[in-house]
Amino acid sequence: MSFRSRLTLFFVLIVIVPMVSVTLVIFRLISDNEHGKADARVEARERTAIGLRDELVSEADRAARLVVNDPQLAAALRAHDRSAAQRRARQIVARRSLARMLIVDAKGRTVVDAGARDATFPKFRRLVADGRTVGTLEIAVKRASEYAQSVQRVTGLHVVLRRRAKTLASTLAGTREATLPAQSGSVDIGGRSYRAGTFSVRGFRNAPVHVSLLRDDQSTNDQVARSRLLVAGILLGFFLLAVVFAIVVSRSLQREIGSFLEAARRLGRGDFQARVPTVGHDEFASLGEEFNTMADQLEHRLGELREERTRVERSMRRLGAAVGSNLDRDALLGIVVDTAIDGVGADGGRAAARSAGDGPLQERVAAGRLIGLEEILGEVEVEVLASGRPAALDRGELSALAHPLHGSEDAEGVLGVVSIGRRGRPFSEGDRELFSYLAGQAAVSIENVGLHETVTVQAITDELTGLFNHRRFQEALAGEVERSRRFPDQGVGLVLLDIDDFKRVNDTHGHQMGDLVLREVARVLRETSREIDAPSRYGGEELAVVLPGTDLEGTYDMAERVRSGIESLALPIIGNGDGEVLRVTASFGAAALPESGSDAGQLIAAADSALYEAKRAGKNKTVRAGVG
Repeated sequence: MSFRSRLTLFFVLIVIVPMVSVTLVIFRLISDNEHGKADARVEARERTAIGLRDELVSEADRAARLVVNDPQLAAALRAHDRSAAQRRARQIVARRSLARMLIVDAKGRTVVDAGARDATFPKFRRLVADGRTVGTLEIAVKRASEYAQSVQRVTGLHVVLRRRAKTLASTLAGTREATLPAQSGSVDIGGRSYRAGTFSVRGFRNAPVHVSLLRDDQSTNDQVARSRLLVAGILLGFFLLAVVFAIVVSRSLQREIGSFLEAARRLGRGDFQARVPTVGHDEFASLGEEFNTMADQLEHRLGELREERTRVERSMRRLGAAVGSNLDRDALLGIVVDTAIDGVGADGGRAAARSAGDGPLQERVAAGRLIGLEEILGEVEVEVLASGRPAALDRGELSALAHPLHGSEDAEGVLGVVSIGRRGRPFSEGDRELFSYLAGQAAVSIENVGLHETVTVQAITDELTGLFNHRRFQEALAGEVERSRRFPDQGVGLVLLDIDDFKRVNDTHGHQMGDLVLREVARVLRETSREIDAPSRYGGEELAVVLPGTDLEGTYDMAERVRSGIESLALPIIGNGDGEVLRVTASFGAAALPESGSDAGQLIAAADSALYEAKRAGKNKTVRAGVG
């Protein structure tokens, strides 16, 4: 391929292809930007529509409070007189100007249904009789068409309400045949383009109601077309200018390049004694002189580069192998500091890191000759911690680099800081890039250490209560029993506790309330336990704690403290707005080695037997295991 052909190909690849790509990208960005603005405007109106919906639900809630206390309706429901209940419901709907009232029994069957079927945004209330839920009351105060008209008045946008495949209300003709987007997007209705935003809410019988807001997209499309036309004109002007410039440069280079071709070929073959002829005083003459200078220095530089490359590759391999296999923060930081000093030719360096995610920074590693560099390293480290970005500082003959350890893109805050310094010459851009790479690898590795520690904790912790899980309980008990065998004068206590009537809490108040009870009981157990104890979730509503170095009386005393703490709990009932609280108690079984058995299995059996004796004795008690 000739030089002219290569220049042409180069022009195509460097100018035409990027320009076409940039044109397409800019066109796409213009479209995305304009439609993004349209989506943002629709989204702002969505928040207004949601606010109007919340007002309707609040109004329905006030009506529902009155309806659930209606004596005539309650009497009809207790008597299972659906006709009377239906009549009373119609009266309530008419008198209170409600859109619809629906009562569904516990089996999902309709008991009462009065009002318009297109009513929406109901308020749900449970109907409770004799302490159990007998049905659900659903009340709405507006019909779908009334809501749609209200939203249109406030937002100026068209509104469509759909339930399943049925359109409940629409302020724009032709929407019944249109397929509206699930969230946001464009839709054609009646030959016009609209930008639509959709959100979903719960309707009667938990059927989802989709509310779509439609904004005329014609102005957006017009703006996109105008912006694209302007960009196309500008890019076309740049393209013509580039063509003219490329033709002029190509012809000039083609005339001059031949004189350099032979000399360049000789240099390419390794003939460093070759000289390029220089004629005139233009740039090509300067280039020829530089060729001659390069020939003199090239051989010497090649030797230096080979040595430098070998040294850097050795450092990279050492760092990669160590970082990939080591989970010791200080060892990792030591390798990074040593490699950075070696890689960029620094005199010394140091690193600081946090022991925990939010702990203070502490110096972990120092290497090389730091005497005289402490002050400049301290200043550049302070700058990094303040800005969260790499920093460089030159002062006289002293130069320093520092880099924050941020970890992965999702990590927040600074994990640590690495700094290096040297005397005599500043750090080059290549030195800074290599140092930044090393610091980045160190940050990710330190974060991996933290993740490994987190996973280790999660593997032995119960997610709901924050106590040890059953496996960790068994490990702790086995370890303490074995220690007790080696040191007979040191006993092991075990407390098993079971929350009284826990099933009734779940059945009456729901599993969320049951989870709250478990968490609060676990908190009391954890706060009462010592640091050396092992409070654990044994299973279900049963908790346990292993007490190293504790005899039977000490175990009993600890169980009594926990029992008193649980008895004093007053837990607000979830979903109850009357301020009613729930009181809970627990029964305890206390056992200890060697009084209650000789191994872990006998100790658990003794504590379990004592626990059930406490249950049989009336609950909310602590019973000592019998002495074996």
